[in-house]
Amino acid sequence: MKRISALELRDKKTRGERIDVSTAYDATFTRLIDPHVDAILVGDSLGMVVQGHDDTLQVTLEHMVYHCAAVARSSRRAHLIGDLPFMTYQVSPSQGVESAGRLVQSGSVQSVKLEGGQAVAATVEKICQAGIPVMGHLGLTPQSVHSLGGFKVQGRGSKAAARLLDDALALESAGVFALVLEMIPSEAAATISEALKVPTIGIGAGSRCDGQVLVSYDMLGLNPEFKPRFVEHYAELASPIQDAMRAYADDVRAGRFPTKEHSYRQAALEVVKSEEQALDSKTPNGKHSP
Repeated sequence: MKRISALELRDKKTRGERIDVSTAYDATFTRLIDPHVDAILVGDSLGMVVQGHDDTLQVTLEHMVYHCAAVARSSRRAHLIGDLPFMTYQVSPSQGVESAGRLVQSGSVQSVKLEGGQAVAATVEKICQAGIPVMGHLGLTPQSVHSLGGFKVQGRGSKAAARLLDDALALESAGVFALVLEMIPSEAAATISEALKVPTIGIGAGSRCDGQVLVSYDMLGLNPEFKPRFVEHYAELASPIQDAMRAYADDVRAGRFPTKEHSYRQAALEVVKSEEQALDSKTPNGKHSP
């Protein structure tokens, strides 16, 4: 199966085709997501939805390499984008190139994403010159949560919107193949989308962006209490997962699980051997163990 490239994503805008992006952080979710989306973002949002932090600032490059590699092992079709985490590109362009190179070499992604506008344009240019495609990110930039005063809508007012446009044009000139616009007024997002030749990917930026991205855990309703305005729950999986775990625990405590159908017996060794051989042939990494 042919993998979607950064150039193909960029060309979708020329053809008027919308781009769909989802996050993934592990092999199991990737197998479910990969056939259906154009791109998978291994986001530093894993700091919040996987690691349990209040923000993304504790995520390290080693964390990102680990999760990117896990996703890459189960992905066949979607374009893979790895987030450059906090303080892995802000020091200098050369630091950004080294960090991006780690994500590509050890994390097996095809492109990287970083936050910021004109201040990171030189870094974007250097990474692109190294042969690594870069996706930009403007608006609410979570790595700057403290300087922004929290997770708040950005780009309000004409001056702020104009600064966003200037930043977007600077990033395009530096070589980004696409640009995430997060939590900005839809009018500002539309203006930026119309001004750029590269596609914009919105999250809380209205419907006139060239594509959309959502955190997979959010769209699947795994955290029912978290539903900001821009999130749509395409499933409500928290309750059925909890119901299944409750039923399992109840069966174990009551002695209803396992039954003899779940147990191996000496007389059935040949059947067991056949089952194991069949399982080995169907799973890419052999038998699964807890």
